[in-house]
Amino acid sequence: MISDKLKSVIAQQLGANDVELTDSTRADEVPGWDSLSHVAVIAAVESAFNIRFKSLEVIRLKNVGQLQALIDRKLGHTV
Repeated sequence: MISDKLKSVIAQQLGANDVELTDSTRADEVPGWDSLSHVAVIAAVESAFNIRFKSLEVIRLKNVGQLQALIDRKLGHTV
C-alpha cells in the first residue's frame, strides 16, 4: 500500500494533486512524469525519507508499489 507521505511527495513534485496513485501506477500513466521529472521525484523521495537509492535500484522500479517497497526496505520496515 502506498503511504500518504509518498503520495504527497510525488504529487508535489509533479504538481499532480488530482492523480490517484496505486501500487500498480507506472510513471508513464501520470501526466508530467517523464524522464526528467523522474529524477526530481526520486531526489525528493530520498530527501523526504532521508534515504539514498542506488542507480540500479531505481532502474529496476516498474511502478509506485515497487518504489514504496524499496523505501520500506531502506527504512527497515517489514512488509
